[in-house]
Amino acid sequence: MSFTARAQELQPDLVRLRRALHQEPELGFDLPRTQEKVLAALEGLPLEITLGKGLSSVTAVLRGAKPGGAVLLRGDMDALPVTERSGVAYASRIPGAMHACGHDLHTAGLVGAATLLAERREQLQGDVVFMFQPGEEGHNGASLMIEEGVLDAAGKPLDAAYALHVAANTLPGGWIATRPGTVTSASDILTVTVRGKGGHGSTPYSAKDPIPVACEIVTAIQTWVTRRFDLFDPAVVTVGTFHAGTQQNVIPDTATFEATVRSYSEVAHERLIEGLPRLVRGIAEAHGVEAEVDYKVSYPVTVNAPDETAFAIDTARDLFDKDEVWQAPNPANGSEDFAFVLQRVPGAMLMIGAAPEGTDVANAPMNHSPMAVFDDAVLARQAALLAALAERRLARGTVA
Repeated sequence: MSFTARAQELQPDLVRLRRALHQEPELGFDLPRTQEKVLAALEGLPLEITLGKGLSSVTAVLRGAKPGGAVLLRGDMDALPVTERSGVAYASRIPGAMHACGHDLHTAGLVGAATLLAERREQLQGDVVFMFQPGEEGHNGASLMIEEGVLDAAGKPLDAAYALHVAANTLPGGWIATRPGTVTSASDILTVTVRGKGGHGSTPYSAKDPIPVACEIVTAIQTWVTRRFDLFDPAVVTVGTFHAGTQQNVIPDTATFEATVRSYSEVAHERLIEGLPRLVRGIAEAHGVEAEVDYKVSYPVTVNAPDETAFAIDTARDLFDKDEVWQAPNPANGSEDFAFVLQRVPGAMLMIGAAPEGTDVANAPMNHSPMAVFDDAVLARQAALLAALAERRLARGTVA
């Protein structure tokens, strides 16, 4: 039986698992109930299972009956600190937590792939590592799992690594997109505190007002980005918080803002790391105040290996309608800690549309929205594609 046909038979079980995960989302590294559900779903499969020490991860290794290499498949498991307003019958029961990025589907899809491959173990030419990862949403769980040995779990070098990510909008349900090279942006956090001297609002000349300086810095950053970066290798800096003062006639001592910083190449990334703090400090000095700059490098650019990307696209087109699998012209603007895996192992991340049938994908709520809705229908397709990628890649052997 083909992976696609067998995955459809597994669909009811995958839906039950996904909805159970969706109703009980957990945040960050500590996902005990999620881990428990995953272990229960994997029970009975011929897997070597290792649990994380510093996080609630699950690493499961399937040993193929035939000799060969090793492939890693990853699914992230954590939710977001969002109060759900989707209106679905199986909505989150946990206030302030929601699977608003579809990681519940990633987890269930990976369980499905493990089931499919375990059933084909006698034909499998090598080993598969299943990486059930907490802490993707800004916590860098991938790096912690790497430190704890997930890339060495098979006891041999990995030949390739693959991951799927669902999209609540942009792509029609079930459609698949990826691209070689940069597939998602780097993501950093810029925090600036301008330190002046407080005083009375009626006599600003006797104080050192940090607010107009901070405002000038925010504006200057936007101009700097447009003048220092190639239009075809852009950077994005968006200020998301700005805090200063307590009352309209009081000049505060400090003004603080935070920004997300995105880039699409290592060259642009390095320029931001060096240039933004210098720009901020220079403007503050010109006004006779100080600026404390905290530039936190979070996730690097996620880079798909060209050969692995072409292989993944070909595999998806063999399994599904060729018109539903396409090479994206541009990277996605989000960021991914799967980037740390792809820095060490050639592989590819693919996007799969999970918008419900009939959705206007151009205007639907996007990932991270409290209104986001992801369709269970893509679970079987996720499981089949991940399983096929692993089986076929192992059959190819080590590529020189």
